[in-house]
Formats: sequence, structure tokens, C-alpha cells
Amino acid sequence: MLAYERTGSGEPLLLIHGIAHRRQAWGGVVERLAGEFDVITVDLPGHGESPAFDLAGRTVRAAVTDELNALRVALGIERPHVAGNSLGGLLALEMADSGHARSVTALSPAGFWMNGVDYLYVRGLFAGIQAVARPLAPVAGTVLQSRVVRTATMGCFFAHPDRIDPAVAAADTANMVASREGIKTFFSSAYRYPGTVQTDVPTTVAWATRDLTLLPYQAKIAERRLPHATHRWLAGCGHVPMNDDPDLVAEVIRETARTQRSDQQVA
Repeated sequence: MLAYERTGSGEPLLLIHGIAHRRQAWGGVVERLAGEFDVITVDLPGHGESPAFDLAGRTVRAAVTDELNALRVALGIERPHVAGNSLGGLLALEMADSGHARSVTALSPAGFWMNGVDYLYVRGLFAGIQAVARPLAPVAGTVLQSRVVRTATMGCFFAHPDRIDPAVAAADTANMVASREGIKTFFSSAYRYPGTVQTDVPTTVAWATRDLTLLPYQAKIAERRLPHATHRWLAGCGHVPMNDDPDLVAEVIRETARTQRSDQQVA
């Protein structure tokens, strides 16, 4: 089963990280939401402390969906609120499609490519980052003490990499290297979101204004494919906004969940 952590109390909230990251990416957000939600953070297959990817004859998409559903069932959660970043945002939207989400908050979600060039750009970006991460990992604890180095190596993910705790930066670098096979497996399939989210599931798509990974013009594609969703910008944030502004991210998730509660009260 996928590795996870669970904390807090209230309605269940599942948080899904993006490719090459780990559940600890949500740390600051968890601190802000555990007082009102039963928060579950999960490591995707081949990432963090989760087992290596085992497709077992399934497509990548089906395997990930099966693993997330198995976790949900094992925890006794029928329909959690779901928030995800990047690939996690796409997976959150797909959970809504299948009727397994009370509400969805997708932060710079993957799958809204304009064309194949977008996808190739992202693949190339991650290949370059991994090429840097491998030789950096053994000395990351030392060299990432430098704000300049953190900015140079992590600026494609964060608007403010200089603010990241050096120990967290080193652990993220080690995780990227350790997750290389899982990353490769995810990139073996060009995920694209078809835009079929159920209109009765409150959905927010929030794009980072300083996203250098999934470029912000993809937000316009998301608006066209998801006309019933709420679309907003995360000002001053990079591709992984949970680090840049955990207060803002927590509030966006909270507001989306409140929409679901209000709808229930009206009904």
C-alpha cells in the first residue's frame, strides 16, 4: 500500500503531491488545516516511502488510480476532499470524475498541454533537473546551505527557493534521485486531462503566476475545458505553491471545501 500520514480531525482531506516530490511537500499546509480536517498526505508510487511502481499489466493511469482507491478504501474514506499539485492536481480531478471526491482543489494541474511541445518541454526539464540532482545529492546537505545554490537548482519549482530550509531542500534532492524509476514510469505515458469533471463537485483550479514548469498560459486551456470550475491565480507563487505561500494554498482548499458544505446545506 502507498505510504501515508494522517493527522487532524474533521472531514477527510487527501493531499497528493506532484511528480518527483513527496508527501512532505504539504507540511506547511497540513499545519494550517489539521485543526478542521482529517488530513491524509500520500506518497505516489515510486516516490517517497511508497513501493516501487508495479504496473502488473495495467496502464500507468490505471495503476495509479487503483493504488489511490486502495488507500482510500483501506482508510475507510468514501469521498474525501482532494487537493493536488501538478500531477497530483490531475489525479485529484480524475478522482472527481469517478465520484470519489467531495471537492477538488487542483494547483497548477498537469494534463492541460496545448500540444506535444508542452509535454516534451516538461520531460526535458525534469531530465535536466535529474542530471543535476544525481551528482548534487551526496553533497546536498552542504551546498544547499547557500541561498544562491538553492535558487539556481530549484528556481523552476519555487518562486522563493531561497526561503526553503536547506535540510528540506537536501531531502527533496535525495528523493528526486531515489524516485528516478517512478518518474520514468510516469513520463512513459503522456497524461492529458479530457475535461469531464462532474459539475456537482466543487472544483477550483488555481494556477501559480510564476510557474516555470507548467507555464501559466495552460490556465486558459483549463478554463475552456472546465467551464464550471472556479479559476483563480496564486500570486507570487511558483509551480509548487505550498512552499511559497502555504497560507494562500490552505485558504484556497478551505474555500473550495466550504463551497461543498454550503451546497449540501442548500440541498
